Amino acid sequence: MITPVILSGGSGTRLWPLSRKLYPKQFLKLVNDKTLFQETIQRLPKETSSPLIICNEEHRFIVAEQFREIKSKNSGIILEPVGKNTAPAITLAALSLLENQNDPVLLVLSADHIIKNKIKFQRSIKTATKHAELGKMVALGIKPSKPEIGYGYIKIDNATKNDNYKIISFIEKPSYVKAKNYFESQNYYWNSGIFLFKASTFLNELEKYEPEIYSSCKRSFTNTPKDIDFIRIDSESFTQCPDKSIDYAVMEKTNKGVVVPFNGHWSDVGSWEALWESKMKDTGNNSSEGDVILNKVNNSYIYSSNRLVTVNDVSDLVIVDTQDALLVSSKKDSQNIKEIVNKLQLQKRNEAYNHRKVYRPWGYYDSIDSGFGFQVKRIFVNPGAKLSLQKHKKRAEHWVIVKGIALITCGGEKFKLEENKSTYIPMGEIHRLENQELIPLEIIEIQTGTYLGEDDIIRLEDDYKRY
Repeated sequence: MITPVILSGGSGTRLWPLSRKLYPKQFLKLVNDKTLFQETIQRLPKETSSPLIICNEEHRFIVAEQFREIKSKNSGIILEPVGKNTAPAITLAALSLLENQNDPVLLVLSADHIIKNKIKFQRSIKTATKHAELGKMVALGIKPSKPEIGYGYIKIDNATKNDNYKIISFIEKPSYVKAKNYFESQNYYWNSGIFLFKASTFLNELEKYEPEIYSSCKRSFTNTPKDIDFIRIDSESFTQCPDKSIDYAVMEKTNKGVVVPFNGHWSDVGSWEALWESKMKDTGNNSSEGDVILNKVNNSYIYSSNRLVTVNDVSDLVIVDTQDALLVSSKKDSQNIKEIVNKLQLQKRNEAYNHRKVYRPWGYYDSIDSGFGFQVKRIFVNPGAKLSLQKHKKRAEHWVIVKGIALITCGGEKFKLEENKSTYIPMGEIHRLENQELIPLEIIEIQTGTYLGEDDIIRLEDDYKRY
């Protein structure tokens, strides 16, 4: 049995402002009408079982919603209380799957890659599975198409021509001079971050080379409470786990490691330039999305989310306009966008973490306007969903129903409110908003008070266990 393990813990800072910490690139529709996460699920070979997902606790409802949208199932969602790199994440997956399966082959994948040739990819997986079943630890290697400084590399022993090669070492992102040498030598593959091995093989090798990771994860998993939707990891034990990638924790040390080549198109979408390369281009070699008008523009990527963007007489730029942030960058240095994000985080700017539109398990809200002592939001509640029973210490709220019928709890009262009707929620009053209808509920919420932050929510009851 092959069980996919999808790692979905990245924050995708290099694709800011579209990708943000609380809604990163794997959950965005960057290439077509499916997100990168959904594409990862839908390209899995038919002979695999339902995937096991590992994600940040703050992304758990997004992951569940992404499955619901494509009507797909999973075999569990493991929540990491803190990111500890790929070796601990895969260890948690292996321990979880060995509880319920008879030593499956794990197909470890990242949730945010673009792979265009599905048939070639599945053929490579079939070849890799054959070696994994024999006890090998397989890394899928991408044949370089150019010198690339944005990817890690795997050095191989290609003394024998076969369908797999012994691993010599893993190399982090190199300088251009080194990348050029790697490309010309034919002894290097790009490291795709895709691995296959038996769960028992991985755990045995991990215990041999990184016993501290093994023991920390085992303690974390042994003390794991499970609920209907998620597998929660013991935070105290997992925090003590070393932070290491599978490349250096196991794959470079084991004598069981091999590379199986994949010769199709692959990208980890690690920069705006990488996304531009994956897109269709116009006659000026530009990729543009949204309401965009270009004149004398070449080799550029232009994105508009909600308004007209016009660009004149420039080349080799990235221009990304969202509802609350505008990015203008040279294309060749677009990998350095993470430095902008670091500055935003140092300034504690919300734009580093959230979009104007913020998704919640019950729907989403869009922050329309704010000023001293007030904030205005559009709130969308999915059919059959409801917000937590809550109160606020520092703000009052006015609700105007725009579409649908709301069931409202306010203090000791419970009543329905139809379109064009409004109600007032006093500061400190216990309240709840519900949608019991078959269509989405849309309201305008006007908040007034001395403090309007999201942390001024005291939850008394919540269907999603957010206390």
